[in-house]
Amino acid sequence: MELIFKSTFLLLMTVLLSPSLKAQCTMGPDGTLINPDGSACVNSVVSAVPFLRIVADARSGGMGDVGLALSADPNAMHFNASKLVFAEDRAALSATYTPWLRSLNLNDVYLAYLTGYFKLDKLQSLGFGLRFFSLGSIQFTDVNGTPLNVGKPNEFELALAYSRKLSDNFAAGITGKFIYSNLAAGNETTSGEIIEPAYSGAADVSFTYKKDDLTLALAVTNIGAKITYTRQLVKDFLPTNLGIGGAYTMELDAFNKLTFALDVNKLLIPTPCIPSADTLNHCSQDGDNIADYRQLTPIKGIFTSFSDAPEGFKEELKELMFSVGAEYWYDDQFAVRAGYFYEHAQKGNRKYFTVGIGLKYNVFGMNVSYLVPASSQRNPLDNTFRFSLLFDFDAFKSDTGE
Repeated sequence: MELIFKSTFLLLMTVLLSPSLKAQCTMGPDGTLINPDGSACVNSVVSAVPFLRIVADARSGGMGDVGLALSADPNAMHFNASKLVFAEDRAALSATYTPWLRSLNLNDVYLAYLTGYFKLDKLQSLGFGLRFFSLGSIQFTDVNGTPLNVGKPNEFELALAYSRKLSDNFAAGITGKFIYSNLAAGNETTSGEIIEPAYSGAADVSFTYKKDDLTLALAVTNIGAKITYTRQLVKDFLPTNLGIGGAYTMELDAFNKLTFALDVNKLLIPTPCIPSADTLNHCSQDGDNIADYRQLTPIKGIFTSFSDAPEGFKEELKELMFSVGAEYWYDDQFAVRAGYFYEHAQKGNRKYFTVGIGLKYNVFGMNVSYLVPASSQRNPLDNTFRFSLLFDFDAFKSDTGE
């Protein structure tokens, strides 16, 4: 049976459920990847459950998706849980709603994200996160277009984190995750395999250095077991990611401050192999017709991801994604934000500007962001508003006189 989905969901399922899918690119005489017509080839790094990498927080969403080294709030659970121990408040909660593919008039596809933290003492913090991604209602059909059933695919992640200061300026954190993905359970792939819900576990490891107005951070996220939607032996990688970030805050005066932030990210997943004269049998050296890179273990895949690009080191550099953002606060009550995200054309070509505002008054805070595409590559968040609400428990206690 053939599955028919909304918009880009069809492409996602094709990649995940078609192990025999092969790239159409070849290696040109100058050592670069080209399409049959001679144009530059797109060779994106692909993983399962990409919803784990979606930036839901509207604060970061207004700053080009930076977040590794920004001042700590509950949404640190996505970027870097180690900085929770540097949070000013003892406890806080955040709820975020992100419409998805709204530019295609889809009203039932969205990401919801609930996060929070509690500081045990001056040295330790606990955090939690619940991420839910709904893909709405989807009509499944057979190869003749005959309706079969209506499904409601969804995915979720449950995360728990612990962070601790190792010195006055340095902290480490670890996060454990349970991942569930149900995209088309009960249906069949084109090869006749029954599709099942997929499960996996993962961990994040993060570090933060904070000295006065400068914050530096490093995080490796989504380290975990490979995942599959069928009983096939070859599984797909989680979106393991290395992120390095920095942020610097300038206190202009008693009421005004300005923060600049930069994040650099790289997926720690093997780059797809491109058949050429020196890669026999379509990148399957052992002759089993399954690309060797797809059979690597998650840990080996992490280490090989730094040196396996077909074009060599220059292509490895193309796999870096850059986020840069700025945030201005007036009296810690009103914020204006702007940012830019860049991804190389050969690796997905996502480029976009973002803007946002933030309001904070005693117990509650609210952030709103808006994304404007800067390339021909469509983005699921094109011209879409994202919303986040923050609840500060310490401020609540102050207001009630406790």
